[in-house]
Amino acid sequence: MRIVIAPDSFKGTLTAAQACDAIAEGCRRALPDAELHLLPIADGGEGTARTLATATGGTLHPVTVSGPLGKPVEASFAVLGDGCTATVEMAEAAGLLRLPPGAPREPLRATTYGVGELIRAAATHPGVTKLIIALGGSATTDGGVGVLAALGVELYDPAGAALFPEEDGVQDLYQTGQVLLNRAERFPATAIEIACDVTNPLLGRNGAARIFGPQKGATLEQIKILDDALQKFADAMTAATGRDVRDVPGAGAAGGTAAGMLWLFPQATLRPGIEIVLDAVGFDDVVRGADILFTGEGRFDSQTAGGKAVFGVASRAKQINPAIHVHVLAGMVTPEVTPVFLRRLGIDGATPMVSETTTQEEALRKAYATLAGIAERASRKIYDEIMVRQTRDAVG
Repeated sequence: MRIVIAPDSFKGTLTAAQACDAIAEGCRRALPDAELHLLPIADGGEGTARTLATATGGTLHPVTVSGPLGKPVEASFAVLGDGCTATVEMAEAAGLLRLPPGAPREPLRATTYGVGELIRAAATHPGVTKLIIALGGSATTDGGVGVLAALGVELYDPAGAALFPEEDGVQDLYQTGQVLLNRAERFPATAIEIACDVTNPLLGRNGAARIFGPQKGATLEQIKILDDALQKFADAMTAATGRDVRDVPGAGAAGGTAAGMLWLFPQATLRPGIEIVLDAVGFDDVVRGADILFTGEGRFDSQTAGGKAVFGVASRAKQINPAIHVHVLAGMVTPEVTPVFLRRLGIDGATPMVSETTTQEEALRKAYATLAGIAERASRKIYDEIMVRQTRDAVG
């Protein structure tokens, strides 16, 4: 019996790696002779770098960079087990979690400059020929201009005076008259994949400022300021590069950082985060020929069908191996997760940690043990079902 264990993190309780270990413990208790393959995964947002380092036997490399408000923070990039792929996680340098505790969010000041510093450190690390840049969880709406400035892009106002967006934030976007790229670090020999799970354009009603600005603390007045500033910046970048990416699906991701990177790195591609992660951990080869796949997350609900990691894992597994039994282990399974819903997602079953015998408080307090327990029961039950089916098929 070959079992693949590929959960996302259980937010607030278990990392993806810890969830893997708990599920594996339960499987070993039920099926001690089973062949287990542990693949902690992430959706391309926060936690992606650490998860990929763990899953591939890679390493984390600490770097001091500028935080979202300019103060130094300790961030890390990952070099995967292949030695040539590095992962940069935007939230490490410019995430909401990098804001000082209790400090107000400052959407007009927040900068991606530290993300650019982290990209440079990763791209110039010995042996690296490919970058995975994970967007998500950012505190910024600067169109990635901070990234560009950190990598040597020069901005000038119409009078020819130099602009410093890492210091003045969005105010400089308003004044952008000319952009010079001749001194920029663009790493042309490095393949770049940007993990992006939204399709929003840079500007307008569905753009970066209007859709994502409120969660970063922007008022209605500030949203208009941000959108107008991004418009000015987009005009200057289009003139400088000869390419207009403002309407590319996903350009508005992470406060428009995706757009800035597409302008700077013509070799970059936007892909769903879970697809990039599954490719990086060699998911297809592991799932091919497996009997059972356990995946999981903290809350399994109707939003899972909107592109969360569990859906990506399940659908990819069924494409590669239609006969595999896919089972979700989750902190909570909401009522809308019906048998019809599961079939639509290519999922064969789901088991919650919270149940009639286990309260939510207890499941949170004893998350590892509870997850191991439901994994043990589920793996035993699924094994019995598979044996019955195989016997029936052999007879009939």
